[in-house]
Amino acid sequence: MRDLLEEIGMTIRRNKLRTALTGLSVAWGIFILIVLLGAGNGLIHAFQSASGTMATNVVEVRSSSTTLPFNGYPAGRHIDLYERDARASQERFPDQVVQAQVQHWQGSVTVSTMKDYVSQSLIGVYPQYLDLGRFTMYRGRFLNKTDLQERRKVIVMHQGVAEQLFERPEEAIGKTVRINQLAFQVIGLYQDAGNTSDRPLYIPFTTQALLFGKGEAIDMFALSVQNLPTAEDNESFESNIRRMMASRKDYAPNDPGGIWIWNRLKQNQNTNEAMHLLTIALWFIGICTLLSGIVGVSNIMLITVKERTREFGICKALGARPAVILRMILLESVTITLLFGYIGLVAGIAATEYMSVLADGTKMEIYGQTIQMFKDPTVDVRIAVQATLALVVAGLLAGFFPARKAVSVRPVEALKAE
Repeated sequence: MRDLLEEIGMTIRRNKLRTALTGLSVAWGIFILIVLLGAGNGLIHAFQSASGTMATNVVEVRSSSTTLPFNGYPAGRHIDLYERDARASQERFPDQVVQAQVQHWQGSVTVSTMKDYVSQSLIGVYPQYLDLGRFTMYRGRFLNKTDLQERRKVIVMHQGVAEQLFERPEEAIGKTVRINQLAFQVIGLYQDAGNTSDRPLYIPFTTQALLFGKGEAIDMFALSVQNLPTAEDNESFESNIRRMMASRKDYAPNDPGGIWIWNRLKQNQNTNEAMHLLTIALWFIGICTLLSGIVGVSNIMLITVKERTREFGICKALGARPAVILRMILLESVTITLLFGYIGLVAGIAATEYMSVLADGTKMEIYGQTIQMFKDPTVDVRIAVQATLALVVAGLLAGFFPARKAVSVRPVEALKAE
């Protein structure tokens, strides 16, 4: 075995340029495959991080203004939404709407303690708001039905806001804060994924309507939906909601205004489909690059066997068995492929690690949210190992058939080969 390895090493050193070109095609194929898959994973992970724990099966309906005149009403009429509109949506489409919840939004309010004060937006919600997955509770509890029914002056605030108003955020639970000089008891702290600069305060919907003069009109209602597996189903559901609201509010059914709809479920489906197509495209490009390496190995092996036909004849004339010669050729192919495949593997992993370092600089501020465009471009090492093994197998197959033909030639004929 030692003699065989020395013979392979001698052959490689004797053909340095050929070996380098073969190895370069192998290493490049592995390197490009890892980098492309890493880049794709970086985009996918960034999207998943931006989505966070937010529920995707939600359709939000917000008030807006009409864009078409209808029944004597001019264009530009503001459409008010009410809690009964949310209930009507659930009653009208029971197979698609699981639950409906509403919210009031208040502009910047001042919340203060003896220590400090901050200005934040104030949102009046139902207890079901927590099901939308915009955040998770850090300490204490969220609003409940009793808070809503009794119009309690209780508040849930962001952990970061509590850090500004109290010595330690844990001390906030049970303490009193003032909102525009009205006393509220802190019952819970929440935390989000850290990707937003907006940290609103949450109080019961009924409390805000009573104390802040919001009345019956609401800013938005959210529908938790089901049984909408396709884009067509979502489009149909949105159209049905628009027609129902147009009928209730007396504006043109074909008016794109009146209400504004954000369908998170459809958006998530579209994004997942785009990510899937991106992954397929990256795999296609990576495999094509890998195939170029396979072709390179195959061509070099064909040339190697042809150039060494005379050498094989001499070996056979001296008593070498065909199996020994065949094994030497195949081991040479495996050695080159494994060596340079490992180099490409290490270089590819190093490149993805470097991309991971650069990923922190891809954050963008969009509508008050900090979105990271690229995150954690990791690749499963098993994929790279499998790609290297594919190249090894290709090299074996490429060298096996011409080598078998060459070693089967009689020594006299092999010696005549040029």
